[in-house]
Amino acid sequence: MAVIRVLSGIQPSGELHIGNYLGAIQSWVHDQHEFDSFFTIVDLHAITVEHSPVELRENTLRLAMTLLAAGLDPQVCTIFVQSHVSAHAELSWLLECTATYGELSRMTQFKDKGKNDESIRAGLFTYPALMAADILLYQAERVPVGEDQRQHLELTRDVAIRFNAKYGETFKVPRATIPPLGARIMDLARPFNKMSKSSNSSSGTVFILDSADEIVKKISRAVTDTESTVKYDPENRPGVSNLIELYCAVTRDDPNEVASRYTMYGQLKKSVSDALIALLAPLQQS
Repeated sequence: MAVIRVLSGIQPSGELHIGNYLGAIQSWVHDQHEFDSFFTIVDLHAITVEHSPVELRENTLRLAMTLLAAGLDPQVCTIFVQSHVSAHAELSWLLECTATYGELSRMTQFKDKGKNDESIRAGLFTYPALMAADILLYQAERVPVGEDQRQHLELTRDVAIRFNAKYGETFKVPRATIPPLGARIMDLARPFNKMSKSSNSSSGTVFILDSADEIVKKISRAVTDTESTVKYDPENRPGVSNLIELYCAVTRDDPNEVASRYTMYGQLKKSVSDALIALLAPLQQS
């Protein structure tokens, strides 16, 4: 039976937060024992926006150390830095010549970050082609991505099919895998926004190296609402629902069942804090 190849990557653009860990790294640690696994630090993606070269080099090394501390084993999986393999940039050009302007211009992340800003780098517009190259270069079949990256994975599939039709069977057409919980952890202070390493304020972001006291402080200040009951309703009650999803991403419990256990937000927040502290302790001690 053929071994399935999995590939995923993460940008060295700042300190990792709990969303990165639950939505990606935790799954990587599991996947390395189940699949032929390739995990890359995508530093070429990090230069599509304003950056410090010195900080980028430091962040790349720090991220590599964090991945090892989290449990990735170089004897079991392949861990590498994207820019160390020149074929990523080479294939990216071929795929830029395969994708269309219309496809790239419809990418949600570019529209969100680059709309009406002529100073935005051209690489931010074309970077979905580089992401496609990252995947197709290794003939990956399974690609763990967050919900916000699903659109880019669909573009990867489209350009692979188009390239194969024009030049002959060259690439395997990958499929996305998205964890049911933890794929999109929201900011604790702004629950309509995804938790981000580059947020202007760290108050709504739990970093994986935060101390227990810092985690308790951030969770205790997390935005909820003025309702008198605890209910899982992401659309109408995003704050409390985000806390429930955060807890369930750690425990694998059912969100609605968890909501039924609590009558007060303070009780829920304590459970979330305790779960995160216990989850991160082994990594922080590595």
